[in-house]
Amino acid sequence: MTALSAMTEPHLIDVMPRVRGRLTADAPLAPVTWFRVGGPAEVMFRPADAEDLAVFLDALPDEVPVTVIGVASNLLVRDGGVPGVVIRLGRGFADIDAAGTDVTAGAAALDLNVAAVARDAGIGGLEFLSGIPGTIGGALRMNGGAYGREMRDVLIAAQGVDRRGARLTFTAAEMGFTYRHSAVPDDVIFTGALLRGTREDPAVIGARMDDIAAKRADTQPVRARTGGSTFKNPPGRKAWELIDAAGCRGLTVGVAQVSEKHCNFLLNLGGATAADLETLGEEVRRRVFDRFGIMLEWEIKRIGLAKGDAR
Repeated sequence: MTALSAMTEPHLIDVMPRVRGRLTADAPLAPVTWFRVGGPAEVMFRPADAEDLAVFLDALPDEVPVTVIGVASNLLVRDGGVPGVVIRLGRGFADIDAAGTDVTAGAAALDLNVAAVARDAGIGGLEFLSGIPGTIGGALRMNGGAYGREMRDVLIAAQGVDRRGARLTFTAAEMGFTYRHSAVPDDVIFTGALLRGTREDPAVIGARMDDIAAKRADTQPVRARTGGSTFKNPPGRKAWELIDAAGCRGLTVGVAQVSEKHCNFLLNLGGATAADLETLGEEVRRRVFDRFGIMLEWEIKRIGLAKGDAR
């Protein structure tokens, strides 16, 4: 490519459909991820609401890849950035309402906030969400769970938009929930959910939430640059126990480290790259496999291109 052609070649943002939300070219992603690493999004789209999202997806050319992120608490963005469009749901998808024993929540609502609204309304059974550092959309996609409960225990229905812009609703049975997985097609972007709990005393619910918060603070590096649980638990085993027994506690690659407090967490000690963190994770997997014959499966979602890869 000549210098002139590079100057005149249109950016992807120049061919985007008209929207009511916000489109941003070459949007930095590292500042919004918990790891604080990774390259930019070629285009970032923040839709105004579900209708804006549906119209955009319907008009978007089929060849443009689409990636969805939430608060990026369980996400590793590679250093070369993410080609195509990255969609991040915001305020238009963050409403939470409680009535009776039901809670309706937008996909961008923080899990902790949903648990707090349920508590204040005297709706028990949702407090496990306070132990998941993410959004309802992410919890739907991966059947998020903590402290003995999962989304499949409380979900009544989920709403979403597919790559063609069709508005869809899924019953709990149609979600196809298994351990840390939903069978809903990957091109569906969740926009909201209806959850159901049970009537309980807010003080009792609050005490359970306080207990969850205390346990997290005692056992997890909650104030570090991390991505949450790195690997799924293999059937009948605990990932952290396998990692520890394989001698990986405190293991480093550059300034990326396996947490000494909870060794199923990777840490950016300051200045790590996404490549450092991914290399460290793969070394952990190799050591666990060599020791136990078990290949750990990534729970953290890894997206984008390695530095230097062509878009």
